[in-house]
Amino acid sequence: MWSSRLFWKLFLVYAGLNIASAIVFVLIVSGRQQSQVVEQVQQRLHDSAVIMRSSMDDVFQQGLTEHLQDKVKKLGALTGTRLTLIDMDGIVIADSDQATLEMVRGMENHRNRVEVIQAISTGSGTSERISPTLSEPMLYYAMLFEENGQPAGVVRAAITMAKIQKEVSSVEKLIWSIAFLVSLTVMFITYWVVARMIRPLTILTNAAESIAGGDYDQKLYFPQQDELGILAQSFNHMSQEMAERVRQLQASGDRLGTVLEGMVEGVIATNEHQHVLFANESAGRLLFFSPEEAQGKPLFESVRNHQLQKAVTEVLNTLEPRRMEVELESTSDRILGVTTTPLPGDPCPGLVIVLFDMTELRRLESLRQEFVANVSHELKTPLSSIKAYTETLIRGAMDDPKISQTFLLRIEEQAERLHELIMDLISLASIESGNQVFDIVSIELRPFVEACLVDQQKVAESKNIELLIEEKEPGIKMKADEEGLHQILGNLINNAIKYTPDQGKITIRWLCEDSHTVLLQVQDTGIGIEEKYQARLFERFFRVDKARSRELGGTGLGLSIVKHLVQSLNGTIGVTSKVGEGSTFSVRLPRG
Repeated sequence: MWSSRLFWKLFLVYAGLNIASAIVFVLIVSGRQQSQVVEQVQQRLHDSAVIMRSSMDDVFQQGLTEHLQDKVKKLGALTGTRLTLIDMDGIVIADSDQATLEMVRGMENHRNRVEVIQAISTGSGTSERISPTLSEPMLYYAMLFEENGQPAGVVRAAITMAKIQKEVSSVEKLIWSIAFLVSLTVMFITYWVVARMIRPLTILTNAAESIAGGDYDQKLYFPQQDELGILAQSFNHMSQEMAERVRQLQASGDRLGTVLEGMVEGVIATNEHQHVLFANESAGRLLFFSPEEAQGKPLFESVRNHQLQKAVTEVLNTLEPRRMEVELESTSDRILGVTTTPLPGDPCPGLVIVLFDMTELRRLESLRQEFVANVSHELKTPLSSIKAYTETLIRGAMDDPKISQTFLLRIEEQAERLHELIMDLISLASIESGNQVFDIVSIELRPFVEACLVDQQKVAESKNIELLIEEKEPGIKMKADEEGLHQILGNLINNAIKYTPDQGKITIRWLCEDSHTVLLQVQDTGIGIEEKYQARLFERFFRVDKARSRELGGTGLGLSIVKHLVQSLNGTIGVTSKVGEGSTFSVRLPRG
């Protein structure tokens, strides 16, 4: 209550009005009371003058006598006033305040006194001044005395102002005391009334501040059934509704935040001044900035991209959505699809930017285009040869047994190449689609590798290439599909034989890397592969030396098939190589 500014405003206003009213009341009543006292004193002087006039006969003809002086002194003592008799010439013939007759004779002439002049002129007169005789402030009242209808003198009554002031002061003290008591009582009543008025408002204010601070469980109860009681009921209903709305908004915000944070696409919301209001983690990852640090700052302090800035400015100016692709200037060569949409409102409060990484999509499109081109080229070469040989035979070469035999062998060779290419494409498509069913079993590597080498022995002997086995630990087993592992190992050994010169050596080794993984390696002493080509070695139709590869009869799909088979068997494959020293292909598969 003491800290309530509204309380002090109301209390001080009412208290000020009360004090001002009391002061005005006292001043008015005091002035009126002083006037009444003066009037009463004047009436008293008038009565004293009348009494003295009625008790005096022929006094002015007698002149200054001891008897008259004694009589005036007695009347003055009786009335409590100063009584003075003045003849028409202004000579004082008696004065109640003078002790002896000699002192009366020594008094000044009063003909020029204001009250005397007024009395001679109008019959009565009053005056207030310092008495020259007594040197005190006095109030005078003079009355004309007539004998036989003729003015004989002036009867004057006077009283000292000290008595009047004393009476007035006593009355003023009484009035001020009453006013003080009344004001004090009114201030206490004002305090009680204002406090009773402010207390519910203070409770309401504290409850509202608590709600503003997030505490919505505020309940108010006022026993009085007036506007405050109705207000308390409305406040309770409002706080309950607000708590429910806030809970709904928080739940909705949490769901929205979870959805936005879980999105692969980046989302950025900005205001009309292009300051970041929200950015999810995906946006920060795609554009290389911290969403927490960027919030509240201009977008292009964190994201420096001219294309994006231009798009955002254009959308804010035109209020039309825009889609575009942005290529980031970074080592990742990342391509982003950007959709910029203005937020609804007039004026536009900002916009939403949605980012999605199109790098992989563009890479896959490029691979698809390259794959189509490679397939077309690979099919075109044998078909062209077959067509040429066939046309030559039709035009007469078939009549020459020697030439026709050679051409037919060439046609068979190209047809076989087409068949291998088509079978490899079918196999690769089946593996990639996930439709190929694998029978995962535990395979002991020693006998399995020996069986694979038997299949490749004839080709290796034709080039005088030595096939070796290095077994670190006997009895090692691997979990894989027998046909799939045979194709993997066969392709790797066949590929090593093709690219290893005569008198070379190919080594197959395996070992347990840990309790869960077996490492199978095929190492050759071939021509090797440059480092810049190693990352693309497992792509479809990729050849380091295209002319040499076609001469050796490869389709360009062998290593791609190997990679997809290994991945389908929950393994990994890699290669290390040095030009002129050979290559090592490493396959890691689960231990059996």
